[in-house]
Amino acid sequence: MIQFLTNRILPENSDPNDLTVRSKVGKRSGILGILANALLFAGKMIVGTVSGSVSITADAMNNLSDASSAIVTFIGFKLAEKPADENHPYGHARFEYLSGLAVAAMIVVIGFELAKSSFQKILHPQQVLFSGALVVVLLMSIGVKMILAAVNRRLGRAIDSTPLLAAAADSRNDCISTGVVLLSAVFAHLTHINVDGYTGFLVALFILHSGASMAKDTISPLLGEAADPELQRTIVDALRSNDKILGYHDLMVHDYGPGQRFASVHAEMDMREDVLQCHTIIDDVERQVLDRYGIHLVIHYDPVVTNDKELNRMRQSVDKVLKSIDPRISIHDFRMVRGDTHTNLIFDMIIPYELSDRRQQIKRQLDTAINLTDTRYYTVITFDTGGFNPEVIWDERK
Repeated sequence: MIQFLTNRILPENSDPNDLTVRSKVGKRSGILGILANALLFAGKMIVGTVSGSVSITADAMNNLSDASSAIVTFIGFKLAEKPADENHPYGHARFEYLSGLAVAAMIVVIGFELAKSSFQKILHPQQVLFSGALVVVLLMSIGVKMILAAVNRRLGRAIDSTPLLAAAADSRNDCISTGVVLLSAVFAHLTHINVDGYTGFLVALFILHSGASMAKDTISPLLGEAADPELQRTIVDALRSNDKILGYHDLMVHDYGPGQRFASVHAEMDMREDVLQCHTIIDDVERQVLDRYGIHLVIHYDPVVTNDKELNRMRQSVDKVLKSIDPRISIHDFRMVRGDTHTNLIFDMIIPYELSDRRQQIKRQLDTAINLTDTRYYTVITFDTGGFNPEVIWDERK
């Protein structure tokens, strides 16, 4: 069943990176979620009302929230497929993130309301009627949710979709919460101890936790989270594939939603290379990254001096001192301006965030170490944090 549904939603010959395919997968998954959760809501609501169980009613409301979530997900994928226009030149793909945030808000509200009603049941417990229909409906719910969790997990991984992976996690949590409701009903039937209100409260906590986790996953990319390490490696590997590119730094990635990623990076090349040839190389790398990975990359050309022995010696000396202070510190854009009385060593220094308040201390340590051997050198430093210069791109080849 799982493989059948997955293939119906995402056929084997489909390209998961294609935006049209992505939109179809999201909408079809949404429709499947709407139908399944609507049926589960109706069945549990009937059984919960007849038996007087607040925990089953709470579980039914959870399915109603899931059906509503699936509707919002469907709408989100539908809006996200709109092409770029004059007012939104980067497209509308972030609607997928916004739909996830709307779903999270709905789940939190429903969870809060269920927690209140369950607490009232704890204070004023009522007898729950146990029946075979109750067991059948809850077992059916667990089975359906297990299938939905597996299908959405496969689809979410295939197209790298946060909303679908969140839907899979939510279905998994539903299996757990419904299992707790079933066990409490059986426990109450066998022992005549009413734990319905307590079980309903646990289900409400599950719902609240699920909503909070989903909100975190969707808010982070909207705020502008750090680029995924795998995405960084993809861009860096494309740069390293050309021997003419000697170093790279200041990688910035802007995420406007799935399929709408823009990036910029500085690439260092020998100043003696032909400028037109360097321009052609940069164009080729930009086109390669766009064609293969769908990333709109802009490369800034940095010409560097490689045949100055004094410059190379001082760069190695500076790098050695900084590595002794902290191995994570790195430098780039190293150049030398000679004068009659002194020589300026001008460069950018990349430091981890936790060392930001030690900038002047690090500079003094560096100046002291350099001046022990030669007092002619002065350092002119621009400090960068590791946010746009993570470890994966610190390796600069000579």
